This record gives sequence, C-alpha cells and structure tokens, in this order.
Amino acid sequence: MSARTVATRAANWFTPAIAFARIAWLRTVLYLFVIVDMHAFVRDTRLKGEHPGLYQPLLLARMFDLPKPTVFNTTALYVVLIAACLVGASNYFPRIAGWIVAPAFTWWVLIGMSDGKVDHDHLALVIALWVLPTVKAGRRGRASYNDQARSESAGWVIRCVQICVIATYFLSAIAKLRSAGWALTWPGSAVLTWAIVRRPHPVGEWLLHHPWMLHVMQWVGITAEFLSPVILWLKGRWQLFGALFFLGFHAANTAILLIHFLPTVVCWLAFAPMERIVPWFQRRRASDSDAGEAEDQAEHGREAKEQAGA
Repeated sequence: MSARTVATRAANWFTPAIAFARIAWLRTVLYLFVIVDMHAFVRDTRLKGEHPGLYQPLLLARMFDLPKPTVFNTTALYVVLIAACLVGASNYFPRIAGWIVAPAFTWWVLIGMSDGKVDHDHLALVIALWVLPTVKAGRRGRASYNDQARSESAGWVIRCVQICVIATYFLSAIAKLRSAGWALTWPGSAVLTWAIVRRPHPVGEWLLHHPWMLHVMQWVGITAEFLSPVILWLKGRWQLFGALFFLGFHAANTAILLIHFLPTVVCWLAFAPMERIVPWFQRRRASDSDAGEAEDQAEHGREAKEQAGA
C-alpha cells in the first residue's frame, strides 16, 4: 500500500461525508445544554465575580491574559451566552452565534474552574462548541433538521467531537497510570471504597459489603477506558453497543457515587445518526395517512353497498 493511499484513507476517515441535519440537531442540543450547564454544573462563575479573591487563573487564562472576573464582566458574559445559545439553537445565524458561544463559554468555564478543580467531563463539550461554527449553515431554522445534503466539513466536525468524547476516557486511564507512577495498581486499590465513604449512598454502601465487586468494577472500568478508541472504528450496531456500554457506565457511577458526566454524555449524540429523525417521522406520518385513506375508502365502499342493497 502506497503512502498516498494511506494518506487518502486517513483523510477520508477524518472527513466522512455526513448530512448537515446531524450538525443542526447537535447545535440545538449542545447550545441548549450550555444554558443548563451554566445553571446546574459550572454555576459559580458569577460568584467568582462577586468574590474575586477566590480566583486563581488557569494556564489558558494566563496565556491569553484574560481579565479577572468582576460583577460586570461575569454578568455581561452570562447575558451574551444565554442570547447567543438561544440564537444558535434555533439554527438561524448559527455561525455568528457559534463564534460568540465558543470563546464566551470557554471563558465562563475557565473562571468557574479556577479554584483548582478542573472537570475533564467538559473536554468534548468545549471542543464541540469551537468546531461547530466551522460548518456552513446550509438550510436554516426548522428546515435544517432535514437537510440531507452531505458534506466533508460536517463530517470533520462530527469526527472531532467523537475523538474528544473517546479521549475523555482514554486520557482518564492514562492519568490513572501516571498517578500511580506508571504502574497498574489503580484497579486493585481501594479507590471506589474511598469514594463511596466520601459520597455515601445506599447503593454504594451496599457494595461496601462486597469488596470483590468493587475490584471487578475497577478492572472493567479501566479496561474499557483503555479500549475506548476501538469505538471510533466500529460500525452500525457494534458502535451502538459500545456507546450504550459507556452510557451504562455513567448510569452506574451516578447510582453508586452520585457522579454524573452529562457534558460528555450529551456529546455521545455525535455518534447517533440524528439525520434520520425527520425522515422517520415523515414516513410514519405518510403510512398513518395512507392507512387512514384506505380505511375511509373501505368505509365508503361499505356505505355504497348498503345503499345499493336498499
């Protein structure tokens, strides 16, 4: 196989032709989720503006010399984000709104996570916000959800989000190795026991009486994280099974530790063929309409027979 062939296949993998409709659905879901995230998860950004003494700028904030949070700039940032997210979610002027949301939400997250705890569940979400505006608008508004025109630029955006979703898990496994001096000691440790004691919950407390189950879960978890890149090359049903496994993984974490990964979970939609939603509803409506017409014709036929017999 020649180097040109390898390069072509790699380029085709990074830029698959994907319908603009999937981008439209992803825009709507992610921009609306950003509003939820601002109120439910990274919600102390405005508090940092009221108490700037709590602010310790992260590396990216230092690199770009971003101003310290104040009541004025955090409030302005909040208003701009809400307005731009609503416009972007409507798929009207999505590129203009997107180029506002991406830097604004990045700054919002940098302020909110400036107290020393950086949540890696926001990796895919932040990157998704930066790559979404690179796609041309195509159809606008409601029509965009059924835009079946395919584009390599849309495929590149989807692939970027997919890679970042998977990187969240794979890099987590690498971090576990690094924290243990590059030794595979994490799965055999008592980290889940410590986490349950720290975050007591009925399901987790029940598992404390079965420590072998906790060790099995740790081994399954780190193995799945190391193997997560395989999902990028799976197709169809197998990729769906992989996605469902990690969604179940997060459901288990929520049930045991009350830890969610919703910013990552919502980005799993990049793997879903959402461009099929509108055509499916159209076919469903058409079949219901045809069935109704057939029933009406049959009813008219019965009435005609009854009148003829009379």
